[in-house]
Amino acid sequence: MCGNPAKKNGRRLGKQRYYCPSCRSSFLRKKQLPVTFFDFLQFHKLITGKTNRANILSVQQVSRKTLSVRFARFFKRPLSAEVVWDILPLQLSTKAPWVYGVDGKWLRRAGVLIIHRNVTSGANLYWSYHPSESYMAYEIDLKRFTQLIHSTFPSGVVSDWKGSIVSAMTIYLRSIPHQRCLTHVVREAKRYLPKHSPFEATRELRHIARSLIHIKTKQEKWRWMGQLIRWEHIFGHMLKERTKGGDTKKKWWYTHGNIRAGWRLLTQTYDPFFEYLNHPCIPHSNNSLEGVNSQIKTKLANHRGMKTKQQVSFLFWYLTFTRATSKQDLKKLWDRWKLMKKSDSATIYVT
Repeated sequence: MCGNPAKKNGRRLGKQRYYCPSCRSSFLRKKQLPVTFFDFLQFHKLITGKTNRANILSVQQVSRKTLSVRFARFFKRPLSAEVVWDILPLQLSTKAPWVYGVDGKWLRRAGVLIIHRNVTSGANLYWSYHPSESYMAYEIDLKRFTQLIHSTFPSGVVSDWKGSIVSAMTIYLRSIPHQRCLTHVVREAKRYLPKHSPFEATRELRHIARSLIHIKTKQEKWRWMGQLIRWEHIFGHMLKERTKGGDTKKKWWYTHGNIRAGWRLLTQTYDPFFEYLNHPCIPHSNNSLEGVNSQIKTKLANHRGMKTKQQVSFLFWYLTFTRATSKQDLKKLWDRWKLMKKSDSATIYVT
């Protein structure tokens, strides 16, 4: 019961009993239901959304509890990304440029699933689960990921420009151009600059931020930067206005804090905004990964009630099945899963 070696302890009603010397408990070992390749195919259809439990129950003519016990064996031992790469390797070439994208999908406050993707071909390259999007998490992933791709490094990187991502990319992918996702920039700017603000400065700056994602040439880039200069010439005094605290502990603060935040967002580090103009193979946004995150959100909504560890296992299997394009690929995954060692199983950290 406690996981230590147990000894046989006689038979009762034709069943073998066992005794654990460590915890001094006597028990019967539960017989596990055998699973077949057909069960694995049904599990694949359930994870990918091609069917639901009701249809599987009607096909197999089993109870819901029996089906849950069978599928529980797959949930307990998901394949790791390294094993999937070994079974279904991807052909990456330095001759054909490809772009690397990375983003995290938060499971509420229980942790984050980090997805590494080939934005050019739409293939999920690597995935992992961590308590947070820290530098250590990206460092661990990039160490393993760079070993898998060997010397076939990407021609560019797209990310939402979190500090941990930028630091990790600077170390492991130094000379590769790094594009900041403009969709994230515009979305954050809209949060600082409300649409129906009473200030004309806010509305004007919001309009400038929204036009960022539509820039396609260097001429449009310089025109956009000229709009920022003109805005600063007209409304720049609002960035310096202060309000005195009076009787509060804080002596003063900037009156228009959100305008300052929106201004800094657009002007503080705008160099990574326009890497795609110098490198046509790099997209201006990380919409490819945003689509994966949207699908993940839908899948989890269709299977409500799962605990965090089961959610992570579900997503690991979902990303694994995105690499399988035929029944032969599923057979390879099934053969490896049957012979899988404990070290081959995905490591799932749950806070």
